[in-house]
Amino acid sequence: MKKAFVHIKGDIFGGLTAGIVALPLALAFGVSSGLGPTAGLYGAIFLSFFAALLGGTNTQISGPTAPMTAVSMVIISTLIAANDGSVEKALPIILAVFMLSGLMQVGLGFLKLGKYIRYIPYPVVSGFMTAIGLIILITQILPVLGYYAKEDSAYVETFKPQAEAIILANILDEEAGEELLALEDFSETISRGEDITESQILDESQTLAAKSASGVLGALRVMPSALKNISWIEFILALGTIFIIYGFKRITTAVPSTLVALLVMTGVAILFVPSYRPITAIPQGFPIPKWEIFTELSLGQILPYVFTALTLSLLGAIDSLLTSVVADNMTKTRHKPNKELIGQGIGNSISAMFGGIPGAGATIRTVVNINSGGKTRISGMFAGIVLLLILLLFSSAASTIPAAVLAGILVTVGIGVMDYKGLRAIPSLPRDLKISKLGISSEVVVMLVVMLLSTFWNLVYAVGIGLVMASLMFMKKIGDLTESQSKVSTGSKEKLWDDEVAYAELKSDKIAIKHINGPLFFGSTDGFSRLAKEIPKIADTVLFRFDRMEYIDQSGLYALEDLLVDLAKENKKVFFIHLTKQPHYMMQRIGIIPKLVSEQNVFDELTDFLNAINN
Repeated sequence: MKKAFVHIKGDIFGGLTAGIVALPLALAFGVSSGLGPTAGLYGAIFLSFFAALLGGTNTQISGPTAPMTAVSMVIISTLIAANDGSVEKALPIILAVFMLSGLMQVGLGFLKLGKYIRYIPYPVVSGFMTAIGLIILITQILPVLGYYAKEDSAYVETFKPQAEAIILANILDEEAGEELLALEDFSETISRGEDITESQILDESQTLAAKSASGVLGALRVMPSALKNISWIEFILALGTIFIIYGFKRITTAVPSTLVALLVMTGVAILFVPSYRPITAIPQGFPIPKWEIFTELSLGQILPYVFTALTLSLLGAIDSLLTSVVADNMTKTRHKPNKELIGQGIGNSISAMFGGIPGAGATIRTVVNINSGGKTRISGMFAGIVLLLILLLFSSAASTIPAAVLAGILVTVGIGVMDYKGLRAIPSLPRDLKISKLGISSEVVVMLVVMLLSTFWNLVYAVGIGLVMASLMFMKKIGDLTESQSKVSTGSKEKLWDDEVAYAELKSDKIAIKHINGPLFFGSTDGFSRLAKEIPKIADTVLFRFDRMEYIDQSGLYALEDLLVDLAKENKKVFFIHLTKQPHYMMQRIGIIPKLVSEQNVFDELTDFLNAINN
């Protein structure tokens, strides 16, 4: 116990600094998500504390991050739209999805899958991160300009006919549920229709306008209107925030420039701009659990979002473990990936129960913690406590922060999160694909596809498509490589291996040698089948050398089986040398050995084969 508090001074200072850095980002991510600044603050408090307490990286600071917020924003807007544009109505299912994703992270940890996260190809991660930056940048242009679609009367007016149709459809649904709808008599419908007020139509129109302007495509759709209706007060506040964040870093990095920008621009707004737009009020007091997650939802309502929750959990796992690697490099320690996933999952689950947005290990906050003296998990726990104290003591002051200031902070986050290393590498990567007469790198194609699909379509599907593309391209490369290294010809023309050169028998036209270089799997079976048919008619003995084939899959087995059947029809004798463990086992399982090649024809050494054919 005493050992845990050896570094208490550094841990407290590191946690204090990381908590202060986390405050403006937590508020900004909460606003960006669509659930408000409180959700971001709650997410930072609970995730930071419990991920540090139960996780596997001593110095990691967790909380809402740009990638997690971007995916959460899509989930939130989709579920709100599916619930008549009502945040209150959609909140239980939103938080249930977030909680499910946290529980899935716990499951990933218990299944010990943390070590497999590193196998996700870099082009997929690069394209995704750049897309996150673009999404944040494009969607924050509107609040930077001070434009809110639901407050643009001209734009809202265009949705009135659609709003009236929706309200009427709701009336018909209500009557059908009450068994009052009758095709012969619409008097009840007419009566209820007459009770529709202009206020109801306006509310529905504003909901439709806000929905239309959400996301990247929505922001681009209303951009002309936004540029015509710039609120110069909001624009100047956002621009001043961006200027301070980048400018103050040039003076010193001892104090977080984001916090300086938040305090300075909030002070300017309060003193000189009384008409500015503040963020949504942050409620005072300790967070209260959202029991409606359990009381108002059924399993059937959650099941359609299982894949969405899984995607969010995987993203959180990747985000956290990448930050863990950064922490390892700085502290010369080694994190426990599966324990880290369990801690992150429990933190995200508890955060969701209190209404917080999900998050992950945050690289910048973790680096700040380490540089400020943080050594143990106490630092991450203390960062959460600092944010809780700010909530309890200064929530009313935090509610005065201008919305434009948080938008300006998010613009810098969007610029910083993009993968410039991957973008700069585009011209220098090998151009192994030909499109018309132009050459392009297959890895660049994967990165661009993921980036564009993530930005303009769907983050979840984009990552899935990117993984499939990267896997297929990898398999093609391995197949081509295996095919290029694996040649079939007569023994006299085949380039003999070093241990074969000394034997005259292997130079005979009667012996054909097949060297298998590398795995025989579905990506290389086509080349294997084609090359194997080049075995000359004159050869009556075929020798397969499997020294360098460590693996064979089902496709490879059947390709080999087809070849052996053809060779048997031609009355050729087949011998195997140095069949490694996995291929030997697989061939026995499906009967290649001993049905097509007897155990007597399988040798461990080349000399055993030569003795057999000479006797």
